[in-house]
Amino acid sequence: MKEILKLENVELYYDHVYALKGVSVNLHEGETVALIGANGAGKSSILRAITGLSGIKSGKIYYEGERLDGTPASQIVGRGIAMVPEGRRVFPYMSIKDNLLMGAFTRTDKAGIADTLDSVLERFPRLRERYSQQAGTLSGGEQQMMVIGRALMANPKVLLLDEPSLGIAPKLVQEIARSIVAISRDQNVSVLLVEQNSRMAMSISNRTYALSTGSIVLEGQSKELMDDKRIKEAYLGGEV
Repeated sequence: MKEILKLENVELYYDHVYALKGVSVNLHEGETVALIGANGAGKSSILRAITGLSGIKSGKIYYEGERLDGTPASQIVGRGIAMVPEGRRVFPYMSIKDNLLMGAFTRTDKAGIADTLDSVLERFPRLRERYSQQAGTLSGGEQQMMVIGRALMANPKVLLLDEPSLGIAPKLVQEIARSIVAISRDQNVSVLLVEQNSRMAMSISNRTYALSTGSIVLEGQSKELMDDKRIKEAYLGGEV
């Protein structure tokens, strides 16, 4: 598989406290990679570094073979990288339709936008059923579907997901997990998934990086790591 995104020895800190220490991560076309670890491990900092929301201290970030670090955050979505932030961040008084269309703000191809909107509503039928409702009236799980759909409206090559299962009912977590698998498979979108629900993340990803205090401590094929004693004890709550 062709490499689409690469972080090379990236260091990042906030107020002189290191958030990332020599982190190297790569993502291939059509692949789903999970980043797991406790709060403060550095998972979300990796996404912030990729999207330009936090400038890196040293190291390099490549996207499609070209340097990405230093690119203004406002330009990164247009290059094909879309992020679903932690906490959903919907526009509560706007309709689902208008929330979704906000994701296409970098696009000018009206026919293409309409096609993408149809595909999002087909993927998430609940959104079609509630299309004209205010986004604030949706459940947490439905809002998460909507913000994933909003990110897909940018027609990304890479989708960054920050804690998509946080605060969501277990039944809808399963539905969202299935949708992530389908998005990667059907649309050849590369997915970088940050999750504290390590079991879910590893079950739907190709590879996993485990982080602790800003460093990668384990990496490998997700299926193999799920049988690793260190992963079971530290990230899966004991025996699987």
